[in-house]
Formats: sequence, structure tokens, C-alpha cells
Amino acid sequence: MKVSIIIPCFNEKNTVEALLDNVNQDSLFDKEIIVIDDFSTDGTREILKKINDKYTKLILNESNSGKGYCIQKGIKEANGDLILIQDADLEYSPTDYKKLIDPITNGDADVVFGSRFIGSQQTRVLYFWHTVGNKFLTILSNMFTNLNLTDMECCYKVFKKDVIHKIRLKENRFGFEPEVTAKLSKMNIKIYEVGVKYFGRKYSEGKKISWKDGFAAIYHIIRYNLFS
Repeated sequence: MKVSIIIPCFNEKNTVEALLDNVNQDSLFDKEIIVIDDFSTDGTREILKKINDKYTKLILNESNSGKGYCIQKGIKEANGDLILIQDADLEYSPTDYKKLIDPITNGDADVVFGSRFIGSQQTRVLYFWHTVGNKFLTILSNMFTNLNLTDMECCYKVFKKDVIHKIRLKENRFGFEPEVTAKLSKMNIKIYEVGVKYFGRKYSEGKKISWKDGFAAIYHIIRYNLFS
């Protein structure tokens, strides 16, 4: 079974090469690595061009279009049986890949969500209100979808290719998470969740998501559950 690993990337010059090294260390399954650079301006794009032996395909956006846009482009280019989303920072560990894909390869699941809030995984202690915000958004999403997820906003999501191809994604930015969750909940599929390690960053270390994205997520939860 081949896994397409889609890596949206924007201004991650300090982490992207190390992240790709970590992704390539896992040789348990056949994989392709698709990196989508979202018009980085910090030197990331130049680094990616130099390390072209570390990925299968590089897509260079002509403008900064957002994470959701990058994921949509990656899905269109993917040739794998499974599609896995990976951020270009070092907050999530590729050592969790086997755990993430096992429910699908075992025949139990069609989609797997990672979760920073279940299991006994390593988690960096950081912002209290970020955790509260993430849990609030997950609960709000669950109220509309009738799913019992613990971490809707987690980066790690794995889809059977035929499942994600049935969904018409619209959101170009961080609205991808609530949108895809809402649309998956309307399908007759099996969704699993597994605990993953999380090595979060501070804003001084390059973290980008903010409170504004939290308010946008509320809008997207309501929009895609009630009006889509």
C-alpha cells in the first residue's frame, strides 16, 4: 500500500529539511512525498530546491494561498492509496505514521484523525488558552457532526484516496480542518482517532496560527455543517 505524504510549507527554513529527514527515516511502507511551498519568502523555497533528493515532487505556488489550497493541490497530484497530511514544522513526529495508518491497513477505518489529547504520548507543555480553544472548537464541531472526536484541529489526518476524492474542498486556509471534518461526517465511512506526540512551538519559534483563526473556525464549523 502506497502512502502519499502531503506537506504544505510556508516560511519554515529552520525546520523543513529536518522534517523531511524524519519523514524519510520511515521505511515501513512505500511512500511518495509531495511538498507544496506556499510562496515562502524566508529562504525555504531555495532550501527545497537544493534538497530535491528528499522528496518525490515539489510544487511552487505563485502566491501565498494558504494551507487548504496547498492540500488541495497535493491531493490532485497524489498517486498513493492513502493520503496523509504532515505540517512542515517539527510539531508532529513521523514516528507516528504506523500508528496512524494501521487502522486503515487493518481494514478497520477509512479515515484516521490524530489527537494530541488522548493516549500517553509525549506533549510539550505550552499555551493553556490554545488548548482550551482547540477543545472548544472540537466540541462545537462534534455538536454539529455528532462525532466524538477529541482533536478536530490536529494536523495529522489520513484518508483513503477514494474517500477524500469524493469531497469537494473549498477552503484555502486553516478552514480546511472544520470543512473536511463536516463533510466526512456526512459520509457512510468509518473514522478512527489515535493519540500522537506533539512538540508544539511558541510564536517566537515560528508558530503561525492565532486567535483570529479560531474565530474563523467557528464560522466554518457552522457554515459547512448547516449550509453546505
